[in-house]
Order: sequence, then C-alpha cells, then structure tokens
Amino acid sequence: MDINRDAPVQAVAEVHVEAPPDLVWSVQSDFARWPEWNPDVRDVQVLGPLAQGTVFKWNAGGMRIVSELGEVDPPRRLAWTGRTLGLRAVHPWTFDESVEETRVRTEESFEGWLVRLFPGPLKRTLRSSLEKGLAALVAECERRAEG
Repeated sequence: MDINRDAPVQAVAEVHVEAPPDLVWSVQSDFARWPEWNPDVRDVQVLGPLAQGTVFKWNAGGMRIVSELGEVDPPRRLAWTGRTLGLRAVHPWTFDESVEETRVRTEESFEGWLVRLFPGPLKRTLRSSLEKGLAALVAECERRAEG
C-alpha cells in the first residue's frame, strides 16, 4: 500500500532509532498505547487484531479519525488509510534494520474536498505532524531499549 502520488498534499519523513526493528514495530503497532507516548493522540479504540482490514478509531490533532489497516508485515511494514471530515489519508510506514539501529520512514497523502480548499496549510500541518510523531516514537523506543 502506497500513498497517492497524485494527491494534492503529501509528506515524507525519516529518522534513525537506536533500537532494533522488533522493538520499534511493537511500539508503533500497539495502537491502543499510542496515547501513552504520543501527546497528539488520544482515545484510540482498536476493533480487532493486528491484521489487514482491522479498523481503529482515534483522535489526533483535534480530529476524530477512522482508520483501516491495509498492510501488516511485521517487523518491516505497516500501512493504513484514514478518514475524517473532508479528508482521506494513506499512511505507510517502513522499518529497515541498519547497524545497531532502525531506519523508520513514513509517508502520507491527503485528498478530499477539505484538502482542495486548504492545500498549503494542510501540507505544513502534515509535515509537522509526521515530524512530531517520529520524534515521539524515537523517544519511546529509545527509552524502552535502555530499560
């Protein structure tokens, strides 16, 4: 599952985490615990197992989002779609092992009527959101790796 390369809003972000891919995967794929380490996420409700087709509902950045897992390939790749008022997103993650760390890459695309009205602000918001989410993921993974 890839982002929509024709979507009006797209962003990519990447970090290196000083933790093994299995640990990074376990943190990122445990949706119910996101609010414990990501300050922008609240009220995650997972409606099934960690498998393609499972729906999860969550609040992020003040928006209620309904997401569906589209790809689950532990510990390498995780992707989902999301919908909220006027916006549809595609959000894949990849986790690649390198020497004593994991390279995490995430991309996201937005489309929908809201995106067509406000592409500039939504591009900035998306980029900032990806960077903040990755920073929170790095902090949590490295905290767990040290513990």
